Parts: sequence; structure tokens; C-alpha cells
Amino acid sequence: MADQLTAATIRADVAELLHRRPDESFDTEDLFDSGLDSVRLMTLLERWRDAGAEVSFVELAERPTVQQWVKLLVGRDE
Repeated sequence: MADQLTAATIRADVAELLHRRPDESFDTEDLFDSGLDSVRLMTLLERWRDAGAEVSFVELAERPTVQQWVKLLVGRDE
């Protein structure tokens, strides 16, 4: 788990790459259906690894929603 990551930072990072507002309700949307691609996913992965996350590309790709990523990276729903 990464101490520096929060649900808000995860949501903001995803919103930035998908050209969305972080306050929009998109936590349960399939991010691949919303325009996320493998290059953007790698960008997020590297950003979150730099913040201390220990997560793989496959773990994120298999759970393509903000809600699931928060559980995976932060360890709780927010």
C-alpha cells in the first residue's frame, strides 16, 4: 500500500489523463470504456509507483475502475 496515495489523488490523476474533472462521478465506470489505454495506464502506474505503490500493470488492468484502484492502492473505500 502506498502511504502517499489517497482516493482523491488517484481520482485526480485519472481525471487528468481522461480530461475529466476530479469531482465528476466516474468511480465505477470501466476506465477502458472511458478512453483509458495501455499508454495512459502505464503513465498512472509509474506515477503511483513513484509515490510508493507496489502494484502491477495486470492488477490495474484487471480492475479498471477508480473504485477498485482505491481499494487496491489505498486499501479502503473512500
